[in-house]
Amino acid sequence: MAIDRASKFFDHLDELRYQPTEKRVRVLAGGTTVADTRAALLIWEPRRVVASYAIPTVDIRGDLVAIEATAADERPVQLGAGPPVLDPSTAFAFHTAAGTPVEIVSGAARGVGYRLADPDLDGYVVLDFDAFDWLEEDESIFGHPRDPFSRIDMRSSSRHIRIELGGVVLAESSRPVLLFETMIPARFYLPADDVQVALTRSDTRTVCAYKGHATHWSVDVAGEDGTNIAWSYEKPPPELSQVAGLVCFYQERVDVTLDGVAQLRPVTPWS
Repeated sequence: MAIDRASKFFDHLDELRYQPTEKRVRVLAGGTTVADTRAALLIWEPRRVVASYAIPTVDIRGDLVAIEATAADERPVQLGAGPPVLDPSTAFAFHTAAGTPVEIVSGAARGVGYRLADPDLDGYVVLDFDAFDWLEEDESIFGHPRDPFSRIDMRSSSRHIRIELGGVVLAESSRPVLLFETMIPARFYLPADDVQVALTRSDTRTVCAYKGHATHWSVDVAGEDGTNIAWSYEKPPPELSQVAGLVCFYQERVDVTLDGVAQLRPVTPWS
């Protein structure tokens, strides 16, 4: 019997998962090298959809000191039709697998980690990505480690797209760039000239491990519903330069008509 491959994505989300990587991974804090390894693992705790790096303790240049657990809120969100998962912004301190919080002390450098109580991961410590600076080979990475089972495709298109909110046309274009990312709805990046309302730059800034740092935009004519309703990547990585300066609206919060067909608003962590 044939199966829908995407449906299998949800089969093991409630389990502790790991994947070795061949990348050399270096961890720095304040210019001090805290770890340098060629044996890192990508780790997904139960219900996490974004990976963290686990580093062999033998490759950590410092002491590991057990500390008290820090309280952190659970932030469940719906991902499509699957079970609730943890919003990627959920703090590192919130854990769904058994283990022991630790502090990494390397000279004046400090950062937190988590030693998982799993025999398959003995000798590894998961590090809080936000507490350190990271290199894969000789390149900096940001946001979180990239998922080897996820990819992004971009395609220029002549499909006609209209974006509305409350009956007001916000944008209309027949020259979008469609961005396809694993397990995320296709996104429609539009030339700024095809946006028909004034955009106000927001103070909100977010980061994507793949696309870089996003500027958010608000639409005054939509009132509160128009706050942070769109984003753009002004300086994406070279491999994604095709979307530089283009504007993308949250389909979760606007009405989209594609080639004359009204689209359902998707249910995602950004709904």
